[in-house]
Amino acid sequence: MIEFGHLSHVGLRRELNEDTYYGDAELGLWLVADGMGGHEFGEVASALARDAVVREVRAGRPLAEAIRRADEDIIRHSRQRSESLPMGTTMVALRVQDHRFELAWVGDSRAYLWNGQLRQLSADHSYVQELIDQGAITAEQARVHPHRNVVTQALGVTDPESLKVETLAGELRPGQQLLLCSDGLTEEVDDATIGALLARGDLSAQECVDHLVSSALDGGGSDNVTVVLLRRR
Repeated sequence: MIEFGHLSHVGLRRELNEDTYYGDAELGLWLVADGMGGHEFGEVASALARDAVVREVRAGRPLAEAIRRADEDIIRHSRQRSESLPMGTTMVALRVQDHRFELAWVGDSRAYLWNGQLRQLSADHSYVQELIDQGAITAEQARVHPHRNVVTQALGVTDPESLKVETLAGELRPGQQLLLCSDGLTEEVDDATIGALLARGDLSAQECVDHLVSSALDGGGSDNVTVVLLRRR
């Protein structure tokens, strides 16, 4: 049995919520998308990506291919607009079928696995992650780096030939949890705090999500924050 909780909040400093999410236990699909592009364009991009992935997964397509179709939809929509500003979105999407999970992502929205301890499954497509990989800065330095919000991959923005949809698969065992979130959570709440909340057996999945979002707001709420949490009973 899968229990899940979900919440999206505009945060304390933004006028629009450009994040979106989706959760459907029957389809076995959950996702978070963090739109960018200013004005309402980020909101449009994340919604287009969400709808395309849901549509393509329902049609039986693999997750990575569904995300590439979402990229095509956003680019097509951008070309139909007269404005020259690009619009884009991150995407982290999860499918769960028969106790197996498949994860796919583009950008810096994250997926974590809880199995007694917290482990980040996704690897950010971001400028600071490249610096970490090169050994130029530490993960702690990345949290306060002035360019920490610069993504190197995004749907609708990255050239489709260069778009890197990363995937990962594994087993979801009883007691394990999978967390999807936008960077509005991880910008304000460190992994130790996230892990401590996921460890609390007295909270339902929804209560845990509510506490995570509250922690992000308490930390400053500098961005939209979206959290989806799955637990296998």
